[in-house]
Formats: sequence, structure tokens, C-alpha cells
Amino acid sequence: MSEFKGIPIAQEQRPVRSGEKYTTAQGFTAIRDGIKQSGMGQEALRKPSWLRAPLASGGEFSAVKRIVREHRLSTVCEEAKCPNIGECWNAGTATIMLMGAVCTRACRFCAVDTGNPRGWLDAEEPENVARSVELMGLKYVVLTSVNRDDLADGGAAHYAAAIRAIKRRNPGTAVEALTPDFEGVLEDVRTVVDSGLDVFAQNVETVQRLTHPVRDPRAGYRQTLDVLEHAKAHRPAVLTKTSLMLGLGETEDEIRATMADLRAAAVDILTLGQYLRPTPNHLNIERFVTPGEFDRYRDWALSLGFLECVSGPLVRSSYRAEQALARNNAGLDNSKLRPAAGTAGVAR
Repeated sequence: MSEFKGIPIAQEQRPVRSGEKYTTAQGFTAIRDGIKQSGMGQEALRKPSWLRAPLASGGEFSAVKRIVREHRLSTVCEEAKCPNIGECWNAGTATIMLMGAVCTRACRFCAVDTGNPRGWLDAEEPENVARSVELMGLKYVVLTSVNRDDLADGGAAHYAAAIRAIKRRNPGTAVEALTPDFEGVLEDVRTVVDSGLDVFAQNVETVQRLTHPVRDPRAGYRQTLDVLEHAKAHRPAVLTKTSLMLGLGETEDEIRATMADLRAAAVDILTLGQYLRPTPNHLNIERFVTPGEFDRYRDWALSLGFLECVSGPLVRSSYRAEQALARNNAGLDNSKLRPAAGTAGVAR
């Protein structure tokens, strides 16, 4: 505090920088953007023209933002710095993030804050989410969350409560749940799958060889496959879905092998997108995958039997999720984004 004419004046707090620790409103500590400052990142690569997303603005964008604020919701669109936030919010859709904005894990690709919430949950969140879906008039909603390894069930009961609340208020709304792996506890997977959802998703994120260091040590390639396989076996009518980031150093043989493993686990829907480093503290980009390559990888996936593969440079796991079964790559036309003949397709 400082004083002016005897009146105490509070010093303005400096904004928390990426990689710094801070104290949340609930009283526990977290790290902004999930990864501590290291100073080890590569020099930023120049993004190709096909990776330029439109600015987030517009009437529908503002309406969704207002509802998110009024109902104290977190969205992965904001917390994970998704490049498609303008497009999706202007389409009247949002991916709602349950259980707060602080994750117990620290995956090296992810910009969500990390910490230990020590069991904190907002008991009103399931009903707040259901009311928000009603106000937005959504026909399809994606629920995702931070990992909550501090909870005995990983948050499975909270997920189920939110899904049931949405279905009570909005019986015509389809619900996709993009969940944590629940540390591989299949009873918790069943809790979510039995809640009335339409799509169950858990992201494998990368190929087996790169799972560590890309993902937190508590995550696992086989663990995710087991979760997805069990969800499908337990309720065959529920669609299963996963996502793979490209540009982290994987080979094409590894992409093919991962697709084959996912189909062996009976996964229905796959999304493929370019990894983009959210801060200098996160993993380096090894290459930029061209739009033409994304089209080719989609062809591979469809030939293996996936119901749909949404594939493109800016695709994220919940990108235009309501269109996933339209069999049209969610409306993407990567041919318009391809580099001109003679230009390099990969930046190093």
C-alpha cells in the first residue's frame, strides 16, 4: 500500500505472466498456462498462410461470451487459446470446460493452468451449464474438463450430473463429453457413459513414441486406448471419438499405426490438427503439416473404417463437432488452403 494525503491507495497488481505461479480465487496455487518458464524454446517459426484464423468478433460471439461470463463458466475455447473461437462462437456453439480452469496435470502442449485444486468443485455448475445451453439454444454441446486427479473419481460423477441436467432441460440437445482418462479406472468411465450422453471422447493426442514427453506422465497411450475401447464395449450405441495433433515429430508410419490402433479399439471418429505452440515454454513445433497432407491423412482414416475424420490445419478435437457425421470434413475445403506449386510445404 502507498499513501496520498493520508489515504491508503492499493498498489495495482502486475498481471501474472505465462509460466508464473499465482493464487486462485479459491485459495490454491497454480501456474499460468501450465508450464513453468524455461527460456528453452526455439525461435518462433513463421506460420504459413493457411494457419491464419479470423479475428474473434461478431454479434453471436458477443452473445455467447456474455452467457459464459454471467454463468461463471470456463470454456476450453478461451483457456486453451483455440484459434477457432471466433468461428465456433459465431456459429452459436461453445465447448464448456467443467470443474474449473486449473488442471492437476501439466502436459507440455497445453496452455491450461496447472495446480492442485484440493477437491474444490462448484456444486452449482451442472445446473448453470444446463441453463446456459438452454439460453444459447444449442442442439449440440461439447463438455470437456481439466484433469482432476485430486478427486476420488476424477470428476466422473460431476460430469454425469452436468449431462443429466442438460438432458432434463434440453432433451433434444446432443451431448459430447471430452473427458479425462480417469487414470484408467473403468468404473468411472462407465459413470459418464451411462449418463445419457451421445458421444464419448478421450484424446490420445500423439503417437505412442511421443506420448512422453508430450503428455503428463500420468497419461498413457495404452491407457487412453483402453478407456475408449471400454466405453464402446459398454454402450455400443454411444459414438467414441479421439484427436491427434500433428507436427510434433511423428512419422507417417506412426500416424498410420496410431489410426490402426484406434480402429482396433473401435473408435468411430478421429480429428487431426496442427500442433501450435501456445507459449515459448511449451514444446517446439517440428513441422507445419500442409493442407494437402491433412486431406491425404483423412483418406487413410476413412479407408480404415472411421465413420468420419475431420482433418485440417486449424482443426481441434471439438471443432464444429455437431457436423462430424455429415461426412464432409465438417465443411472444410483444404484445397483452397494448399500452398502454390513450387512453395515449400514444411517450415523448419
